[in-house]
Amino acid sequence: MIGASREALDAARERLDALVDNTGVDAAALAADLAAVTALLDRETSLRRVLTDPAQPGEGKADLVGRLLGGQVGGEAVDLVSGMVRSRWSASRDLVDAVEELADTADLVAAERDGSLGAVEDELFRFGRILAGAPQLRAALGTKDETASGGTARAALVRDLLGGRARPVTERLVVRLVERPRGRSLDSGLEALSTLAAARRGRSVAAVTSAVPLSDQQRARLGDALARLYGREIQLNLDVDPAVLGGISVRIGDEVIHGTVADRLDEVNRRMAG
Repeated sequence: MIGASREALDAARERLDALVDNTGVDAAALAADLAAVTALLDRETSLRRVLTDPAQPGEGKADLVGRLLGGQVGGEAVDLVSGMVRSRWSASRDLVDAVEELADTADLVAAERDGSLGAVEDELFRFGRILAGAPQLRAALGTKDETASGGTARAALVRDLLGGRARPVTERLVVRLVERPRGRSLDSGLEALSTLAAARRGRSVAAVTSAVPLSDQQRARLGDALARLYGREIQLNLDVDPAVLGGISVRIGDEVIHGTVADRLDEVNRRMAG
């Protein structure tokens, strides 16, 4: 997102944080409500255009949200979405993306409260690795068939795969992702969920690919060096790919670092010293 949408999303995140600070709020129920709103806005193109029309007064759009959603979802979700439509958005699709992010974040808050956030983050990463090694499964779940029947079939497959083997929050997040891909690839969707989970824990995610498994000492050194470089704790998601020919690739967000393990650590240390 850019410009007005970025500012609107930041404001929505702050409102969500303030809301879920109240432990009396059912975060999982809020997530389900926001997911339902996401589906509605994704389906009703004319509605989301009205709700993001800069020519319309904010209070009028908030009143419309109250009339449409009141009694359909909880009051917390109505209040959040009402606040969002008062903001200015650069594109109508940005509003849908933002509501979806809040839904995913609310589910991660539920995991945080029951102490399973770290496990959920790990399960999301491991599920992505399983898909990477199973082309047929990846193709079945990654199809962009946006029909209701297609989404239902993909959701049922995920429930069969994860039911009883992963935390309920992990299952809900992945089910929503495959049920309504909204034009995204499965890989990018899983990566976005992992990033949200890491951010909730106050960390960034580094996708690390090496030719051979890193030793415990190498993982510790790399994690420490990246934490010093970026000024925050870094979660290492490790993968092995012989094609990197004895080197290592580290990706944090849009930044990609290539080199051998030893050379890259030395470079990080030199940059820190400078």
